[in-house]
Amino acid sequence: MPNTFPTFTAAGLAAVRAGADRPLLLTNATVHTLDPLIGTMPGADVLIGGALIVGVGPGIVTAAEDDGAVVIDATGTTVLPACLDATVTLGTAARGTGSGTLAPGADAGVIVVPDEHAPDLATALHTAFTQPELLLAVLQQGRPVHWAGRLLTGAATAPLQPDRLAVDPGRVGVWIDTDDFLHQDLTADGRYDETRGGRPHAFTGRYWIDGERIDYLDDLGFWAFGRFSHDGTDDALHHAGYTMHRKDAR
Repeated sequence: MPNTFPTFTAAGLAAVRAGADRPLLLTNATVHTLDPLIGTMPGADVLIGGALIVGVGPGIVTAAEDDGAVVIDATGTTVLPACLDATVTLGTAARGTGSGTLAPGADAGVIVVPDEHAPDLATALHTAFTQPELLLAVLQQGRPVHWAGRLLTGAATAPLQPDRLAVDPGRVGVWIDTDDFLHQDLTADGRYDETRGGRPHAFTGRYWIDGERIDYLDDLGFWAFGRFSHDGTDDALHHAGYTMHRKDAR
């Protein structure tokens, strides 16, 4: 039998990183593949090669040493796809391709949840997608991005929160579309005020800027978004089919 690292420890993470060019095997977990043919398997293994799921099911660990796999003991855990895709269940997407299942051939996006927070599939999904602090591991393209409660890669800043101001001072001002129909005033206190076709205060609400993305929460309760780009002369804001430029940059 191969050397097996304890469940999602620092030593296990070091082994996964050191063996980045080797297969990765999660062994002895409850695996919800979300694949309509395979279903759920207790005491199963998930073999990852590169960015794909290579195999799933009991007994794969017996070949792990032959294949030079890094083996992580996943006893007491539940493994799920990191993405959901109902089109697989509906039959409108090819099995074992893309994301949404743990069928062999699918993208190696994986979430690992402690069994005590995943007694059944519904609870496991709820935990996985609403309680990130409980996750033991998240793999994207077969590589760990979250391990033992710690985010390993990604945001250099804290995630956006509804009560957290996220304003880019360089983008505060009035943005006007190319037909002079839509005027969108982004204020320094994180509010926006839209004039449409000369109708003032047509939509008002809050906004958050994260890099090139802007999220809107209208006072009516709906969410929308836009993206900033640079067109060679100045910034442009693309939102709901409109292209806007800031008034003082026109």
